[in-house]
Amino acid sequence: MEKIVKSYSNLDLHRKIGDIIEGHSSNKEEIRGVAAGLVDWQRVRTVLDLGCGYGWFEEIIDGSFDVVFGIDYLSENREGFLRIAEKIAKKALFLQARLPAAIDMPSESFDLVVAAYSLYFFPEMIGEAKRLLKGGGQFLVITHSESMLTEGEKYFDFSELRKVIHRFSAENGEALLREHFDDIVPVDYPNALVFGRSEGGDLSQYIDFKKEFISVDVDPELVKEKMLAELQRLGVLRFNKNDRIFIVKK
Repeated sequence: MEKIVKSYSNLDLHRKIGDIIEGHSSNKEEIRGVAAGLVDWQRVRTVLDLGCGYGWFEEIIDGSFDVVFGIDYLSENREGFLRIAEKIAKKALFLQARLPAAIDMPSESFDLVVAAYSLYFFPEMIGEAKRLLKGGGQFLVITHSESMLTEGEKYFDFSELRKVIHRFSAENGEALLREHFDDIVPVDYPNALVFGRSEGGDLSQYIDFKKEFISVDVDPELVKEKMLAELQRLGVLRFNKNDRIFIVKK
């Protein structure tokens, strides 16, 4: 899994792919906005983001917080995260660490803990998130559905990647959260990525961005060659992009 997370070290590329995903999504309501709308922000002064990346979630938050603290495996994300967090927090902090790991902070330090497309890397952190949340605090999780691999598995064996997603997915996430929390609200985010015959360039860039994920099972160049050929043959390709948001209270 160490290899997989390297995909997220290039901030400019990450943003470019984000634009491609948004442009080809059948669901035009951006998922960060949906997730942020589930949070009771009046109760939030301190934020912890597990697997924060460059600050993807914080990028769309309005407000003024006492502390926004990000933890990420990639030190390359430090500058980008702090630049974004400093706009919304009196104190912006970044810790380079490989999760799961115990966080050297007192219990009940945060009003909000976020794990956006990261908890399948370290589902063992659910208990630590609970420890770090204040009473009444909120845990916001965004994750993939295991069905995201359905179209690709018509052509390739993605069994190893499926194991990664299965560690915390839309399908099993609630059961894993219930080992530590009682107040859990799942919110489905139905979506598909749709590419037309003239949009092979965007599809190619999207596959390149996912190459570390794909290469766990298959040569990404073979996947790209096959998908581009299928796009020309069929005229349109749709890829399952259903996700699920969990808003959890301690």
